[in-house]
Amino acid sequence: MLQKITDLYSNSIQTHISASSLLPECISQAAQRIVDCLLQGHKIIVCGHGRSYINAQLLVANLLHRYEIERPSFPSVLLSLDSAVGSAIVSDNRIANFYQRQFHAVAQQGDILVAFSPFGNEEMILETINAALNKEINVIVFTGADNDYIQGFLTENDLKITVPCKKESRILEHHLFIVNTICELIDYTLFPHT
Repeated sequence: MLQKITDLYSNSIQTHISASSLLPECISQAAQRIVDCLLQGHKIIVCGHGRSYINAQLLVANLLHRYEIERPSFPSVLLSLDSAVGSAIVSDNRIANFYQRQFHAVAQQGDILVAFSPFGNEEMILETINAALNKEINVIVFTGADNDYIQGFLTENDLKITVPCKKESRILEHHLFIVNTICELIDYTLFPHT
């Protein structure tokens, strides 16, 4: 077990090292886009597939409540996997439309959709991205190295943050790091003297 733990640390560190040379510009752009969206009075709409739902929840919690400093709440919406909402939608629709219906109900031009899609082929996420594109709402996608399929759904105005790894657990933990980084950058930008 001790060797396995050491190997896991090593794998995680290697992913961070690779990402640290590839992702800073994308992370900076994502934070700035979110800041601009909030300053213009719009909201951040967030969804996640499978275990990525946890990272989606954390991003919304950090925006609605706070990250590290006391500050006003930022408007953000989590497309929900809540049992009552989910049960109602799934009973009458394909599972792929799960988030899409919620998205149509809350999305307005100027908002941003943030989607967590570790493999870039999750149908629920792709349908939601397609709905965003139809409403001319910009998208920020968190994904992993196997994401060729999702590229066909994005426009030049969208942003893809790709963790350079194919293993889901490493992708998820690095998405968490990026969520925290973006939240820190948002606070740093909007409240520089706090």
